[in-house]
Amino acid sequence: MNRRHFLQLTAAAALAAAASDGQLRAADSLSTSQPAFWKLAPTPPMGWNSYDYYGSTVTEAQYLANAQYMQKHLLQCGYHYAVIDYLWFDPTQATRGVWQRGELAMDKFGRLLPSLNKFPSARGGVGFKPISQKIHAMGLKFGFHIMRGIPRQAVHANTPIEGSTYTARDAADIHSTCRWNKDMYGVKGNTPAGQAYYDSLIRLYHSWDTEFIKVDDLSRPYHKDEIHAIRRALNKFGPGIVFSTSPGATPVSEGKDIEHNANMWRIRDDFWDSWPLLNNMIDLVAAWKGFAGPGHWPDCDMICLGHIGKDAVGGLRMTHFTMDEQRTMMTLWGIAPSPLLLGMDLTQMDPWTLSLIANPEMLAINQDTLGAQGRRVTQHGALESWAKKLQNGDLAMAMFNRGGKDGQPGTADWSGLGLPDRAVVRDVWNQRTLGEFNGKIILPVASHGAHLLRISRPA
Repeated sequence: MNRRHFLQLTAAAALAAAASDGQLRAADSLSTSQPAFWKLAPTPPMGWNSYDYYGSTVTEAQYLANAQYMQKHLLQCGYHYAVIDYLWFDPTQATRGVWQRGELAMDKFGRLLPSLNKFPSARGGVGFKPISQKIHAMGLKFGFHIMRGIPRQAVHANTPIEGSTYTARDAADIHSTCRWNKDMYGVKGNTPAGQAYYDSLIRLYHSWDTEFIKVDDLSRPYHKDEIHAIRRALNKFGPGIVFSTSPGATPVSEGKDIEHNANMWRIRDDFWDSWPLLNNMIDLVAAWKGFAGPGHWPDCDMICLGHIGKDAVGGLRMTHFTMDEQRTMMTLWGIAPSPLLLGMDLTQMDPWTLSLIANPEMLAINQDTLGAQGRRVTQHGALESWAKKLQNGDLAMAMFNRGGKDGQPGTADWSGLGLPDRAVVRDVWNQRTLGEFNGKIILPVASHGAHLLRISRPA
């Protein structure tokens, strides 16, 4: 018997034993084979998320207006997921800072529904189906955010769980709650009742033609049983749905587990337009070396450029990042590579922001089909360089200046990285060829700035 056959038999035996004990375990999460769901995201997902501008207040009209902008201006670049974030089920969340815990929109099976004052097309219990149909008619993909667990409202009413003999109280873990949102109890993900609840959710979302779910309060702390229960439900009832976990930091020690259960996972808490957060993100990306690849992506969070904060953290503003910091952000997200989920109000797009997020050469590096992960190759004080192999044999390289001294000379050295010493260097942000160089190039790097280069063999 070969080792792979032995592992498969062992995993099957373990799963059978767990079932016989009445406990559901995700033995398949430890499989050495590639999960089928990885095929859903062969490159990092790209799209737009409502949170960084609207917080918990986005309405149907606002969401569709942003989707229409994406269809007209960004779909051709690869952006196609349109994601509704936070508290779409809460009619009291209409303005920033309001926190009245009123009656949530919910069906008779304890599953949250869109609030009609925000999403009027959901009238009659049809949920997000009418909106998803409009999104698909634009050539886009539909997604939304949910909280981990089961509504307290459902538990207090002890609603039945659709498709099962269980009730909400059977599934709920009343000792597991979210630190920043009190709407939900946790779910006992390793029990038949808990699995039945997540199965019922995914069946509902599949009926809405959903293609992306972002599940909040999963990663910090790491709720392994619920992550596995969601994965099992997706495998059974929503095999076409991309699964994103939030927030971070997801423990690096759970890297193997999360990559075999989710398509993308957050590597830090919410990211905002602050240099210390961006500076720290460089180290966080480095810490996840070895875990990115086709279908499974460490996630740096939404891109907080342009107009943000209308009803979200920090108040209405243009991003606080300087232009150099904005390039650093997009360079890091590009070479990591991280999913590219835009957070700004797309309807107020400015030319500078558009030039960053739609730069075709940066996007080609981020979306390269080899799926190689960027890695740090040199670090000298505030200066460091990164490299990422590309499908056609080229090399993407980044130079960062994390210090306060402007114009320091940074070096991109490709000797020993698979290219001949004599190579052509292309400046990605300025979209111009700098010429042929021997083994390395030295360029001044602005304080908090970055260069993104593409290195290729001479013609």
